[in-house]
Amino acid sequence: MSVAAEQTGRRRRRLDPPGLVALVLGLVGIGYRLVLLLLTVPGSNSDEATFGLAAAHIATGQEWPIFLYGQHYMGVVESYLAAPLFAAFEPNWVLLRLPLLLLYAAFVYLMYRLTRRLYSPWLATLVVGFLALGSERVVRDQMTAVGGRPEVKPAVALLLLIALALGEHRISRRRWLSFGAFGLLTGLCVWDDWLILPYLAVAAIVLLVGCAREVFGWPGLLLIGGFVLGVLPLIVDNLTAPPGQDSLSVLSQVSAGEGGQTSAVDQLHGSVLVGIPLATGICLSTYCTGWQMAWGALYPVLLLTAAVLAVAGLRRPAPGQHGARSSPVGRRMRYVAQLALLAGAALTLAGYARSSLAASAPLASARYLSILQISLPAVLWPLWLAARQVVRKGPLLSDSVVQGALPHRRGVVVRAGGVVAGGVITALLATMVYTTVDLITEVPTIRAEERQSQQLATVLRQAGIRHVYADYWTCNRLIFNSRERVLCAVLGDSLRPGQDRYPAYPRQVNAADRPAFVFTLHEPANLAFRNLLRDRGVTARTIEFGEYRIYQPSATLRPLP
Repeated sequence: MSVAAEQTGRRRRRLDPPGLVALVLGLVGIGYRLVLLLLTVPGSNSDEATFGLAAAHIATGQEWPIFLYGQHYMGVVESYLAAPLFAAFEPNWVLLRLPLLLLYAAFVYLMYRLTRRLYSPWLATLVVGFLALGSERVVRDQMTAVGGRPEVKPAVALLLLIALALGEHRISRRRWLSFGAFGLLTGLCVWDDWLILPYLAVAAIVLLVGCAREVFGWPGLLLIGGFVLGVLPLIVDNLTAPPGQDSLSVLSQVSAGEGGQTSAVDQLHGSVLVGIPLATGICLSTYCTGWQMAWGALYPVLLLTAAVLAVAGLRRPAPGQHGARSSPVGRRMRYVAQLALLAGAALTLAGYARSSLAASAPLASARYLSILQISLPAVLWPLWLAARQVVRKGPLLSDSVVQGALPHRRGVVVRAGGVVAGGVITALLATMVYTTVDLITEVPTIRAEERQSQQLATVLRQAGIRHVYADYWTCNRLIFNSRERVLCAVLGDSLRPGQDRYPAYPRQVNAADRPAFVFTLHEPANLAFRNLLRDRGVTARTIEFGEYRIYQPSATLRPLP
């Protein structure tokens, strides 16, 4: 990452070429997302608004939620991160997303460190380049407060680095602090998002392989103590939850009600051919082409190839070199960590492929695979090794991990394979540039819709309207945009009560005199409400604003039973 240089009798550290290029690429990625953050792109929604409302309640001491309102399985770490900013400034979307930008920067840095440690410096630079780009699907998972994914990814990268440092005995002083930190971070991840469990399991295995004796001693007690402290919010909630409302019961209900009967073929198609390209930024958010689906088919092949390389590395005799990096313990820990990255990806993909959502709604549910970014260096490694065979042996091939991974032959087959692998890497980068540019071209449309949503709150306040009924995707977004000056209760398409995440809001709306109704022009509820007015013989003042229709009935109307 850096090299030491003598200057005026003191040692200073400076970036080497891979580190310098990675720094530039990382800053480009951060700058790109900073601009999008300031523009509120991707657009906000009511799910994200719920995290924002929780952050506002935490900032004022009104609530101390453990899970997202209306759920018993999604932690609200993002709300707690935004709460100090909301306490200092007026809540808004920029402040809600600002901690996520910092989490993204931490993830890129940690992935660079992890990739460089496990593979090679220039592959680490390439990984940073991939992470700097971002399609709508990728940026939405990274930069919107929708729970779990933005924070657990850097957490897992850090856990693997801690496990490696402990296993290689590069941490000698106060090792107990590292064990405690590993346990605490793992517990927080378990509370926050259960999707990350496969990666937590493999990170724990890496720690166990490197520190088996210590884990069963005092450091192990600190590890357990840190874990219990991190997962304590989940434990408290589950001990006090009513029957059937504990996390396991709720998740079982959610899984059982995901969708209708689907075939294994459809689930594999949705998870592998659609989910993987979407989650890794190869597809647009609305569809995947045949070439982009080909990346999904290649992905498991690369996982298997990388696993074979890692197992071969474990079985290969240690090279006759000196230094921590080439020590037998260091080699073993690196290959074990490589296998952990591959196992985490395989388990995550297998778990998603079992879900009916992979077949019934692959475009919407591909977000569950966004954590595959953690395994990006492991998937690229076989392509990188093959592509490097085209290059003559030189400084870029001097890394001991590269040497021995593939035979140094320059035959026609090897060179042809290298050309193909290089072409795949180039095509992946070019496609990700295309999907990134596509998001940039959509910014004006997203901004127009976002402005209209924010102006809806202004129009309602200027009209003196404080209580409204609306659909789910309008309600909490409206409440957050109005800073809770306009309260909303959710209606379904049939004008019956919908999913209200925070019970206090519908209680106040239901108790209000003549609450208003807000619908978009083309939604079924708009037509149903007009029919209701006609059937009841009730007149209503109508305010037309963009796609919205605001109705103020002359008599009090309530949701249908």
